[in-house]
Amino acid sequence: MDSPRNSSLADKLRSLGVKTGTTHLAPPKPESHYGIDSVVAGAFRPTQLGDVFVAQQTYPPEYRHGLSSLLSAFPFSVVSQWARDMRISDLDLSEFAFLDTETSGLSGGTGTYAFLVGVARFVDGEFRLQQFFMRDPAEEPALLEGLANFLAPCKALITFNGKSFDAPLLTTRYSLHRIPVPYKNYSHLDLLPLARRLWRDRLPSRALKYLEENILGLARSTDEVPGYEIPWLYFDYLRTGDARPLGGVFYHNAMDVVAMAALLSHINNMLETPYDGHVQHGLDFIALAKLFEDLGRWDEAARLFERGLEWNPSTVEAKQGLTESDFGLAVKRLSILQKKRGDLNEAIRLWQAAAERGHLYAFVELAKHYEHKLRDIKTALKWTRSAMVCAQEMEMPAYMRKHWLDEIARRLERLERKDSI
Repeated sequence: MDSPRNSSLADKLRSLGVKTGTTHLAPPKPESHYGIDSVVAGAFRPTQLGDVFVAQQTYPPEYRHGLSSLLSAFPFSVVSQWARDMRISDLDLSEFAFLDTETSGLSGGTGTYAFLVGVARFVDGEFRLQQFFMRDPAEEPALLEGLANFLAPCKALITFNGKSFDAPLLTTRYSLHRIPVPYKNYSHLDLLPLARRLWRDRLPSRALKYLEENILGLARSTDEVPGYEIPWLYFDYLRTGDARPLGGVFYHNAMDVVAMAALLSHINNMLETPYDGHVQHGLDFIALAKLFEDLGRWDEAARLFERGLEWNPSTVEAKQGLTESDFGLAVKRLSILQKKRGDLNEAIRLWQAAAERGHLYAFVELAKHYEHKLRDIKTALKWTRSAMVCAQEMEMPAYMRKHWLDEIARRLERLERKDSI
């Protein structure tokens, strides 16, 4: 979204001979015939702090962004529990604002500007996107005021990495101009940490564009501009007044905002109705199960683990199934969950199935169960000796092998001593 280079907009302007501050700055050079209003469909809107250029797009209720609609048919009950903000579940969809910024760099602080802010909300069922653009740093107060007016009906902010970047940056800009921060008391749902929870074990990247392609099934057009180029396109615009290269920047920003809404809708459908075709992979079921387990919803977590384990490499869905390692970790977590739930019969069944596949932890769990729960020393010995054989034959790092062999040897010695009494 932003350049990795550390130059701020203020530094760039000084290098161009522009005076410090905003009062001495002028709009782009008048000799350019390619102002922003000739490149992007939009209009200049008055605010109490001056005019700001605003581009607007409206997406109808039936619009689908790849595989997902923008409207979620369910309340955000699980999302709000995960976010630890139950206000989210009580809000109407029209009270959510989806926001993304394009900035002059990643350095942050007072030298970084948000020159384009895309924000959208639902109005009468339609998704209304507005993009606020400053032709020049002198127009920043007008941009911030226009943005505040658009956000006024909302009570929640939806971003992607916005808690770490977009929101703090905008808060700094509002504070510098002594304008009240419009979203100060809003709920804030950042989708990036949630996306990491759901797809970190399956996808190599959780960047928004990657999720858009690999989860939502939509590839952007050739109008897309790489995020790292965006600050320098804006610097060139300030120097020349030629807005033509910025068309791709507006497209990039708009797609980020729309993708956020579609991703939230898809995630919410996964969480609320995971068995209705919204989950695409066995690992996604496992990720959901882990999330539900962490939320203390053990019955739902157990069912999700079981569904995920059905997608193992022996099924016809092998291309979307679990690897042997993934399967072992999932069975281990489910068996421990069943143990916590008090469903020992199910836990034993899972341990036995895992032992048949050569998973070392399962032998040890069965040995523990027969020794401590059933007081069946001979069966506990059988499982412990099998665990020893498994540990000796299994490929693993030396330190891990030593850990298991030492633990199993202590258990074997204790059991043999009990058996001889």
